[in-house]
Amino acid sequence: MKYFLSTVLLLFAITVTTAQAKKWTLQECVEYAVENNLTVEQFELDLENAQIDRSDAIGDFIPSLNANTSFSSNTGFSINPTNNLPTNSTQNNVSAGATTAVTLFDGLRNVHRLNRAKINAIANQYRLDDLKDDIRLTVANSYLQVLSNKEALKVAKAQYAATEQDLNRIKELVDAGVVPKGDLLDIQATAATQQQQIVNTEGNVLISKISLAQLLQIRDYENFDVSDDTFEIPISDILNNSPSTIFAKALEFRNDIKLSKSNIELAEKDLAISKGALMPTIGAFFNYNTRYSDVAQIPGPPVSEGGPPVFFTPTFKDQLWIFDGISYGVQMNIPIFNGFSVRNNIQRSEIAVEQRKLQFEQEKLDLENTINQAYVDVNTFFKSYEAAEKTLEARRLAYQYAKERFDAGLLNAFDFTQTQARVDNAEADVVRTKYDYIFRLKILEFYFGVPMTLD
Repeated sequence: MKYFLSTVLLLFAITVTTAQAKKWTLQECVEYAVENNLTVEQFELDLENAQIDRSDAIGDFIPSLNANTSFSSNTGFSINPTNNLPTNSTQNNVSAGATTAVTLFDGLRNVHRLNRAKINAIANQYRLDDLKDDIRLTVANSYLQVLSNKEALKVAKAQYAATEQDLNRIKELVDAGVVPKGDLLDIQATAATQQQQIVNTEGNVLISKISLAQLLQIRDYENFDVSDDTFEIPISDILNNSPSTIFAKALEFRNDIKLSKSNIELAEKDLAISKGALMPTIGAFFNYNTRYSDVAQIPGPPVSEGGPPVFFTPTFKDQLWIFDGISYGVQMNIPIFNGFSVRNNIQRSEIAVEQRKLQFEQEKLDLENTINQAYVDVNTFFKSYEAAEKTLEARRLAYQYAKERFDAGLLNAFDFTQTQARVDNAEADVVRTKYDYIFRLKILEFYFGVPMTLD
């Protein structure tokens, strides 16, 4: 028993450690967010409803079939249902029947409703896929923000480590009386500022991880973390394509554009359905009915030749055959005047078609503007990153020169810390501009159909 408990505790500890040590990649985050997003689940239910609407539309072509039955009991004066004669007794009646009907023609509205249901199912699929695209972009942005903050934290800690070394060395020089105590105070102030920066950056890392975890519907914020890999500037040839080329490619596969096109087709089907109300409706029906009554009387053969007939009550089974009957026919309804409702519905549908067409053009215009902006952003942020790299290189050279002068006693501590602060700011700019560029690059690639990865 003791061995069993030890084994269980060990396995539990291994499981907890494994869960805590999990580092989420971008692809894992994107896939998990798409599978567990609440809005995605709602849109999936809308897609199921659209499939049911399609089944309803198919059912409009199939004849309906309904059966009915009833039982009644009357005491006192009533009419005998079998001979329509008055009676003053207790009678029990049973009736049953079946009816089938089919629409032969309704202005092709059933055809248009079926086609509309098919298009609506496709449109809901586009709507769902478009939502997943938005989720992928949002998750990628949040993921890169975590990476940017984590890399900024590494830089801040490395800067503080270097300052600590300078601080220890200055303490020794102050104790030896080589440099004034004011230089030590300046270095201590710089170290305190860097400690504060580390605390702020740690807070940024935590907040960004919580934001990403919330996008994934994960509530275990403490154990949630992303991969610690440091991503360099990815190699991409997306800028070899012009904005117009990227826009033309996006029009072919973007789900929001496909959804907008489907909305036009849906509006056109609604218009056809509205116009169908101007045409006659033709339907056919067939009914079968039978009944039974315990007071039913029918004439039988006379007792003697030439004598009056003898009335008797048939059995339940015999009455079902004796009193049954069928009816069938065709009916046509011709719309003549319905208070302008049909005409007004047609006009509303025509307006809806024009609105959907205008919305489609606006969607294309918005997409083109977004791609152009993303194209400009990629170039702008890449140039900003290159400038930040050059600035950092220059700041490091200036820092090294200042350090040599400071070590030789030719530069005071205040000026030296100012040089170091410029290096710190330059390193932070490099981290920020790098991830800004990576995200804009991924956006532009995404509109060109490249999957959202950091490879």
